[in-house]
Amino acid sequence: MASSKPKFSIVAPIFNEIGCIQEFHKHVSDVMNSLNETWELVLVDDGSTDGSTDEIRELKKVDKNVQPVIFARNFGHQIAVTAGLDYARGDAVIIIDADMQDPPEVIPELIAKWKEGFEVVYAVRRKREGEGWFKLITASLFYRIIYRITDVKIPLDTGDFRLLDRKIVDVMGQMRERHRFLRGMAAWVGYRQIGVEYDRKERFSGKTKYPFSKMLKLALNAITSFSYFPLQIATYFGFISAGISIFAIPVVAALRLSNQEALLGQATTLIAVLFLGGVQLITLGILGEYIGRIYDESKGRPLYIVSEAPDDK
Repeated sequence: MASSKPKFSIVAPIFNEIGCIQEFHKHVSDVMNSLNETWELVLVDDGSTDGSTDEIRELKKVDKNVQPVIFARNFGHQIAVTAGLDYARGDAVIIIDADMQDPPEVIPELIAKWKEGFEVVYAVRRKREGEGWFKLITASLFYRIIYRITDVKIPLDTGDFRLLDRKIVDVMGQMRERHRFLRGMAAWVGYRQIGVEYDRKERFSGKTKYPFSKMLKLALNAITSFSYFPLQIATYFGFISAGISIFAIPVVAALRLSNQEALLGQATTLIAVLFLGGVQLITLGILGEYIGRIYDESKGRPLYIVSEAPDDK
């Protein structure tokens, strides 16, 4: 580990970004060297298989500011960022992806707000280049749903690209839940927070590491970590079903007494059974999501396993 403590730590998770690492390192180096401040670049390799691991090691040989953290296997983006926060030593820590969608040139704006006294400075996406209509619509909808159903007001249109003061990093270091939603955790901590707008770019190289399936998993983690609303929905379904039943009993009785044939046969019964069965299965699924997370937490396993880190002898 380097002998002197840096003022700024830049944390970047890496998963199969062989085409981006050199360009990312160049941009970060140019930006940080222009600030005349001490800094480090914590590159967390999340089980890459495309040669990114060796690329990170080579960068370490030519740049003392590079601090590799190599995972034993893939643990996921949010866990990789968590490891970066654990190993970062700066007074302020900047989280940024290495695909160049979040321009390193925005970092000085984040630092400027930090120097004004803000403990969390998050980057707000003003425009998103190179993303299809489906991704734009679903992302926008996701942020607004989360904002409405959670008690913690997570800023709209923000990702993990942000600056965190050391006191925020230390508090988040005590939060060791496995199903992590870091932008929500940073909002939950509190302190003085402010946003800086920027235009998100296209990927410099390669394909997105967040397909729809991973985005859906992240959304589930966000909802179950910061809201009981899905459980409340199950309760609402129960009251609605009970209310319909209470209303339907006298109606059916009256129709039968008046010799109406509208409700004769099995169709109505089958529809009612299928509806109630569907509500019950949805409710069990929601409960299963929360119980599964409790089960994962109860195992007490480490969040990640590191095979190589800056403090290795």
